[in-house]
Amino acid sequence: MSLVDTSVRDLLAAFASSDPTPGGGSASALASSVGTSLLTMVAGLPKTRSSSDEDRVALAAAASSLASIREQLIDAIDADAIAYDQVIGAYKRPKASDEQKTARTAAIQAALQGATDVPLRVMRLSAQALEIATTVAARGHPGASSDVGVAVALLRAGFEGGRLNVEANLSGIRDDVYTTAVTAEVAVLAARVSSTV
Repeated sequence: MSLVDTSVRDLLAAFASSDPTPGGGSASALASSVGTSLLTMVAGLPKTRSSSDEDRVALAAAASSLASIREQLIDAIDADAIAYDQVIGAYKRPKASDEQKTARTAAIQAALQGATDVPLRVMRLSAQALEIATTVAARGHPGASSDVGVAVALLRAGFEGGRLNVEANLSGIRDDVYTTAVTAEVAVLAARVSSTV
């Protein structure tokens, strides 16, 4: 059964277990998916900041965008665990012969890239949601400002958690073109996030 289909209690137990997955990557995706859910709730409240048509149109557009982001973040909760399980499997491959060593190295490199791509996606999605949070904060009902604040905190946590996982995996990847591109994108995303709410 997938992580997202378990109860909250069972999911937390899975995080607390001594198994390597789910780990920080899945937790980051979870944090950002909860943050996105809170923003969606505020965007959908019947009352807005000024009760204007402009507020309602902007918040409806925000809610629509957030729905897509939220689903992708939910998918990333399981995807991260699957990707890291593939890394573990690659390291367990036999290495008795030169051919086995070559195949093992290739499998490790491919798995590490896969395990980097998922938290990088979480970073991208978290950055998008944080940008939308600006609209929700500006136009949403003032009584829900604490919900927006919690959402932003969770999205920032998810973003930073994603970055930690990306950086950890990049250290083992030998493809300089890939690592340079990812490092550059991480810097761009970090700059975007630093300028949001």
